[in-house]
Amino acid sequence: MKRFVSVAIFFLFSVLPVFGQNTPASGFRAEFLRQLDEVSSKLIELADAVPAEKYSWRPAEGVRSISEVYVHVASGNYFLMKFIGIDPPVDFNRTMEKTIIEKAQVIDAMKKSFMHVRQAVLRTSDSGLEKSVELFGQNTTYRDVFFTAAMHMHEHLGQSIAYARMNGVVPPWTAREK
Repeated sequence: MKRFVSVAIFFLFSVLPVFGQNTPASGFRAEFLRQLDEVSSKLIELADAVPAEKYSWRPAEGVRSISEVYVHVASGNYFLMKFIGIDPPVDFNRTMEKTIIEKAQVIDAMKKSFMHVRQAVLRTSDSGLEKSVELFGQNTTYRDVFFTAAMHMHEHLGQSIAYARMNGVVPPWTAREK
């Protein structure tokens, strides 16, 4: 319950103030922001539930550790927003997967990256979603960059759930349902 409350407090103080910034009530951006809220809260809750001593655990040699997966999500959030012209913070480091390993730092990195994505969505107008951009060698739109970011986050949420369960951690939202 403490973890749920801490996640709820995080969103009250970090996400709700952003809602006043032309938060769309409907359309793609509103739908994306609901998805972002869901996936980010689950990733943060799960990261909080995993014991700090398990953050270096990896299922096999050469595979990302628990902390590396979470930081990979954060890094991916910054990287993908660059395609639509939103630069990462000045302290962004492409090697952050290997340098941010402590639980509190990992969770903080994810929270900041989710806010970065949120700000990118809020700065993009509905018509701006149709702007052309090249993403991994393909011509596409800003909307597709956001789709790609959402898919990336959800993909690694699934991976993180598997990692947690392999370490005896039940996802908090599943535990609450029982």
